[in-house]
Amino acid sequence: MRFMLKATGLGLAAALLALPAIAQQAPQRVLRIAMTAADVPTTTGMPNNGFEGMRFLGYPVFESLVLWDLSRADQPAPLRPGLATSWRQDPADPQTWLFTLREGVRFHDGTPFNADAVIWNLERYFNNQSPQFEAAGSAITRARIPIMEGYRKVDERTIAFRTNRVASYFPYMAVYILFTSPQSFEQGGRDWARVAALPPAGTGPFRLSRFVPRTSAELSKNEQYWDTTRIPRVDRVVLLPMPEPTTRLAALRSGQVDWIEVPPPDAIPSLRQAGFNITTGSYPHVWPYLLQTGGNSPLADVRVRQALNYCVDRAGLVQLLNGTAEPSVGWLKPNDPNFGTPENRYSFDAARGRRLLSEAGFNAQRPLAFKVMISTSGSGQMLPLPMNEFLQQNLRDACGVNLSFEVTEWNTLLGAVRSTPGAPILAGSLGINVSSPSSDPSVAARYFLQAFVPPNGFNWPQWNDPAFEAAFAQLERATNEGEFNAAYARAHARLVDNPPWLYIVHDLNPRAMHRRVRNFTSAQSWFQDLVPVEIQ
Repeated sequence: MRFMLKATGLGLAAALLALPAIAQQAPQRVLRIAMTAADVPTTTGMPNNGFEGMRFLGYPVFESLVLWDLSRADQPAPLRPGLATSWRQDPADPQTWLFTLREGVRFHDGTPFNADAVIWNLERYFNNQSPQFEAAGSAITRARIPIMEGYRKVDERTIAFRTNRVASYFPYMAVYILFTSPQSFEQGGRDWARVAALPPAGTGPFRLSRFVPRTSAELSKNEQYWDTTRIPRVDRVVLLPMPEPTTRLAALRSGQVDWIEVPPPDAIPSLRQAGFNITTGSYPHVWPYLLQTGGNSPLADVRVRQALNYCVDRAGLVQLLNGTAEPSVGWLKPNDPNFGTPENRYSFDAARGRRLLSEAGFNAQRPLAFKVMISTSGSGQMLPLPMNEFLQQNLRDACGVNLSFEVTEWNTLLGAVRSTPGAPILAGSLGINVSSPSSDPSVAARYFLQAFVPPNGFNWPQWNDPAFEAAFAQLERATNEGEFNAAYARAHARLVDNPPWLYIVHDLNPRAMHRRVRNFTSAQSWFQDLVPVEIQ
């Protein structure tokens, strides 16, 4: 079997003023959404701005072989068939996965989705020498799928992927490979910057119909969507970047938008009183500090990292957030069946935290002090400025820890997570406040395995735990659910007892919507289904 190997402010105001005029000229069923992003996510078919970019300018327009089932609110979102109808691990070679493609699918431009289009997109992401190579999209995709070794077309309906390690969770990585029409690349003169402005064609239930850089993006209903049971109920969706919570709130109250991401917690009671709908719900999210354990970092001592986890007043922070979060004492939630049985059960225990710090050599005369890089906004970042101000005072008052901050923009922070210790982008930071999905072991692999220290993945802390590595190896090779879950629980216990992160809170996914917005299901996911949403 031969595989192709991988090579290694004013615009917002203008948009808001333009919205009423747009609405008068367009169909009546227009849904206007204010995102937390500072800019419109990129529109080539692999959006930036983290999972918020995927939520609004990824899956609704550009699909993957595997999709998330976002139809229910009472369970974590599972996978479902997308542009592939099925997938299986090759019994003769567990590092090879075979995907059967869906027939009869066409891109928005009318060209067929087929095996050749799949290979073309894979070359776009994983082959630096291909004519269609897209550096920005490649960086995002490779970071999410660091185990890709090769791929090939088996026949017109089958694609084979080969991974560089046995990975029972590979379908959870395949869900992040999005597909753009090769014809869009040709129409854009083989220039991805021009392709983004076309706009390009995907296969999703919405078409990208209009894009104004730094101002707005517009999605239109795809009447020819391949799944005829999932034709959108609205005619258009207008997406607006609004990083400031107060700006989003004002836009909702004034009727300029119908839906806002992450409303200010202190405004939620008055929004409810005014008749707006507030949706919340558990989902696989953790809001932590990633802690640098390499080199001469004072955080290399496990006692220091455990101490920080005992010094945090999570309940106080949840109160600040008006109940829109829940305490985090591990990567997974305590009620998750794979949480395991760690020796440490973190709670606000300042005395224990100070004792551990003292054992590590830190006290009032020699206090622990370090810098954390934080963002002003971003996908999953909740309300980072007031939350970090709370933590700064909490850690100082409870345990004498002196935090300072390097405040930056969201996409810069995402770049920092893929940097090596001491990189100039970090500006001396020994911690990074970056939200993370905790949806499945494929994410855990990228964040915690030693093989995935940057630039190979997101193990920015340079964390290395032999017991975790051994348990995870068993998980990767598991052939039944019992074996898989037992290994996962052992691995997670190590994440708690030898914490590479300071676990702080899990978000409860708050959104505020006008009462005209109907039929929205708050899925337990970073992603949401816009198809059934109605506007009245």
